[in-house]
Amino acid sequence: MKTLENKVIIVTGASRGIGREIAIQLAKNGATVIVNYSNSKLEAEETVETIINEGGKALAIKADVSNKTEVTDLFDKTISTYGRIDVLINNAGIMISKAIKDNTEDDFTNQFNVNVKGVFNTLQEAFHKLSDNGNIINISSSTVKLMFPTYALYSASKAAVEQMTRVFSKEVGRGISVNALAPGATETELFLNGKSQEFIDKLSSMNAFNRLAKPIDIAKIAVFLASDDSKWISGQVVGANGALI
Repeated sequence: MKTLENKVIIVTGASRGIGREIAIQLAKNGATVIVNYSNSKLEAEETVETIINEGGKALAIKADVSNKTEVTDLFDKTISTYGRIDVLINNAGIMISKAIKDNTEDDFTNQFNVNVKGVFNTLQEAFHKLSDNGNIINISSSTVKLMFPTYALYSASKAAVEQMTRVFSKEVGRGISVNALAPGATETELFLNGKSQEFIDKLSSMNAFNRLAKPIDIAKIAVFLASDDSKWISGQVVGANGALI
């Protein structure tokens, strides 16, 4: 039996990058996957098509996680379609890399609205609507533990996610496990955009494997954390960074 057979899983920001790969791997392990997206409708539909063509089950649902009403609709549509939600994976996020002195108020607001308020909104819905004995995975970042210049606001937003993860794991009850997954540098279009080869090589040399992660490296860990095999892990931040830190 596949480890996620009969589980219904919402993955926010699942149209591209790590979220897309997580959605695909969840489906390969038997889950029915809600591919959430905010703007990338075409990519979300392509992700769903890929899953269905490989024999899996998926549905794309549009919702901006920073909008509470749209998050409520995301949960309600999922439940009305499939009857329940077993796992929530909070992957949606944005990253604006600038020195603190160069960030605008909009840069601050946009990152915290998506990265922090978005998780806050979904956790509030999950408190009442996630099935008993479910799992929640909040995607953080290994930059929280690093002092990379230009990453202050992004890292701060992810630090907030990690602390909400720890506290919510003790608040939610009902046998629900809550963890954060913190990838290191990963080969995605979003991450590589605008970075020099010199900087990419430097990041690669900082871990034990002398390469960037690939999305599937992170997705496989997400599959485990979404499964019942991980049930006794809760309130933790799981680093997925190849011994970067």
